[in-house]
Amino acid sequence: MINKKIADSLGIRERQVEQTAQLFFEGATIPFVARYRKERTGNLDEVQLLEIQQKLEYFDTLQKRKTTILASIAEQEKLTPELERAINETYDATALEDLYAPYKPKRKTRATVAREKGLEPLALLIYSQKNDNIQQEITATVKRLNLPTEECVQGAQDIIAELISERIDVKNALRKEFAQNAQIATKVIKTKKDEATNYEQYFEFSELIRKSPSHRILAMMRGHNEGFLRLSIAIDEAIAVKIINRLVLKGYNDCANFVKIAIEDAYKRLLSAQLETEFYNELKQRADTEAIRVFAENLRQLLLLPPLGQKRILALDPGFRTGCKVVCLSEQGDLLHNETIYPHAPQNETAKARAKILQLVQSYKIQAIAIGNGTASRETENFIKYTKFTTDVQVFVVSEAGASVYSASKVAREEFPSYDVTVRGAISIGRRLIDPLAELVKIEPKAIGVGQYQHDVNQTELQRSLDFTVESCVNKVGVELNTASKHLLAYVAGIGSSLAENIVNYRKENGAFSSRADLLKIPKLGKKTFEQCAGFLRIRGAKNPLDNSAIHPERYALVQTMARDLKVTIADLLSNAELRKSIPIEKYETDEIGAETLHDILQELEKPGRDPRAELQQFSFAEGLKTLDDVQVGAVYPGIVNNITNFGAFVDIGIKQSGLVHISQICKEFISNPADVLSLNQHVQVKVLEVDKEKKRLQLTMK
Repeated sequence: MINKKIADSLGIRERQVEQTAQLFFEGATIPFVARYRKERTGNLDEVQLLEIQQKLEYFDTLQKRKTTILASIAEQEKLTPELERAINETYDATALEDLYAPYKPKRKTRATVAREKGLEPLALLIYSQKNDNIQQEITATVKRLNLPTEECVQGAQDIIAELISERIDVKNALRKEFAQNAQIATKVIKTKKDEATNYEQYFEFSELIRKSPSHRILAMMRGHNEGFLRLSIAIDEAIAVKIINRLVLKGYNDCANFVKIAIEDAYKRLLSAQLETEFYNELKQRADTEAIRVFAENLRQLLLLPPLGQKRILALDPGFRTGCKVVCLSEQGDLLHNETIYPHAPQNETAKARAKILQLVQSYKIQAIAIGNGTASRETENFIKYTKFTTDVQVFVVSEAGASVYSASKVAREEFPSYDVTVRGAISIGRRLIDPLAELVKIEPKAIGVGQYQHDVNQTELQRSLDFTVESCVNKVGVELNTASKHLLAYVAGIGSSLAENIVNYRKENGAFSSRADLLKIPKLGKKTFEQCAGFLRIRGAKNPLDNSAIHPERYALVQTMARDLKVTIADLLSNAELRKSIPIEKYETDEIGAETLHDILQELEKPGRDPRAELQQFSFAEGLKTLDDVQVGAVYPGIVNNITNFGAFVDIGIKQSGLVHISQICKEFISNPADVLSLNQHVQVKVLEVDKEKKRLQLTMK
């Protein structure tokens, strides 16, 4: 039943869910299943596999909750066969809690106090609305319990109000009204008005919750949590009472009049607050999910930015008073040299700094220069631009986001214990140019700066999503086994941090790996882990050329059979396109090896170990543009997209402040998502609409 529910919710076949669940049970990872078990899953992609995994976990948690609830009700001796069946047949957490609500142990409430006084029989009689002589019953109860009439009536109504608040039909009808017509509203707290300028648009604000986008929900909730705004989620009270009346009232006698009063109390005192909390949590979860999705997609694009590749790099971390930190790196990103130059004010040692750069470029055979995009970046770029090199040296401006976090981290201290944070930061900038993915995996994803509200969303879900994104990117690109850091290796399917360290230690002690099979010599790396990770690891120059491809070792025999059938070697297959075209794919199809896997194998034979990332393109900002004061309204500037949100994109035009291109200003046609037409690091042309120097804001358009 669970597999069918998952399949129906995702629009796939039940068999696909069954096979995927079995693979997960066997210890398979998502990257491995997506790449190497396409026949088993019906070619499900990583996103679908993750959704199946999350839903399996949801239902597992739900089953554990059912067990707890059934035990609790049984202990109260109130578990009927009908109730047990209803609980077991429920697959929704909210519906399950609704079933449990009447039996859930409660703290002392007005209803429990009334029950302790013996007023439940009277309450049930009134609630049934069948008695036309209820006044006699009230009088009898007063005498029997020796309580004032008013106290008896009030106590009975308190019990009725609680019973109404626990009715599933009532809650579901109100939920429907909330979903359709509830308003989220905010008001500024008067005593905090002067401090709440960031939330000015929410000082007196309301809109339908179904129309409120995630970024606005999170902004309002942040203002509420920081104590600047009062926030409410509500429907029209009169409509709510009418809905309950329609479901609860049965007649027009005295009992019904008492129940009417209880209905109003049930909504005002119990249901409105309960549903407000429920919808607040739902809105928060919805907003979190969307914010996390946007963050993860931005992170994916950043991690998959084009690498320059193995070039000798001179990296500059710009600065004014403290100078520009300079490092020279080898093709593998190893530190060769570092020092500080002072080309800018106040020292203005421009000539001396230029001579030093020229000498370093010549001495270390530098092929490209990486300049961090922080303070003094434009000045440093211009300084380099007007330096006449005798060889062809490419110049790139590189994002510094997260570099300071890395430079002060334990990872950086382990890599460069003898150098201070400024040198480590410059090294990180240079290495990002060589291979952004290999360097950025060392930084906490939340510190990279491509999300919004990352500190407001569910941190566990955020971490999980970002980890999945990093793992997905690492395995998509593949990892060079003989040069990868332990931080990069840790994200390879099935490995993790402990085994990554074992691999690096083995490499130090025994030298470079000559084949993938050598991985089985690693302590604690067994056959299952080898199965999961081997296809994502590359060995450049290996004796078996397939070890430098995405072809899994379990398929080596198949490739050898293909070569043998054509009476050639594997090397011949790799070098001869005509031979590859002559392979009759259908001949090698089996239940286990289908057309998708065979197609992947042929693609790898065409370009073994190919990097799926695009080629890096050079970019130059407009000259003479250094600060917000230089920006002219109406002018058009080249820029780089450095963040994408649901409401627009932020573009770096070469000054400290990135400008916002609102979603309505991205293109002439209507779009619902900026990510549909823009990508991170995309080179664009933008026109300046507005410059707000006081708030240091820049409004741009791409129209």
